[in-house]
Amino acid sequence: MTKLSDRGASGRCLCGGVRYEVTGELAQPIACHCSQCARTSGNFAAMAACKTVDLKMQANETLRCYQSSENVQRGFCSRCGGNLFWRAAPGVETFVAAGTLNPPTGLRLRQHIFVSSKSDFYDLTDGLPQKEDG
Repeated sequence: MTKLSDRGASGRCLCGGVRYEVTGELAQPIACHCSQCARTSGNFAAMAACKTVDLKMQANETLRCYQSSENVQRGFCSRCGGNLFWRAAPGVETFVAAGTLNPPTGLRLRQHIFVSSKSDFYDLTDGLPQKEDG
C-alpha cells in the first residue's frame, strides 16, 4: 500500500456531487477486466484498494449504491454517472476508481485481473502480470 501524502488522497466524480478523501494508504491499482467493471466503466476499470474506514465522504448528496451481485456493492454518482467505488462483503476494503483521484497520485498499475473476460477490441501489451480470474 502507498500513502499519497501526509493528508491522504482526494477525489471526486465528474460533476463534483461526490467528493471523498482517503486518509490512509492506497494499494497500487489493478486493472479489472470483468464484465461488471466493463459495463460500469465502458472498458476495464483501474481500481486502487483502501481500508473502508479510511474512505471519508466530503460530499455525497448524489452518491448511489447498486448491489451488482450477491456480495458486491458499487458506488456511483446519480447526476453524472461517474463510477466511483466497489466493495465486496464484508466491506473491510473499498476499491476506488483510480481515474477519480486528484493528481498527482504517484500510483502505478500493478496487474491485470479477470483477463479471461476482457473484450476483443484491445490487447494487453504492457508486460504487467495477468490473472485469468480475480
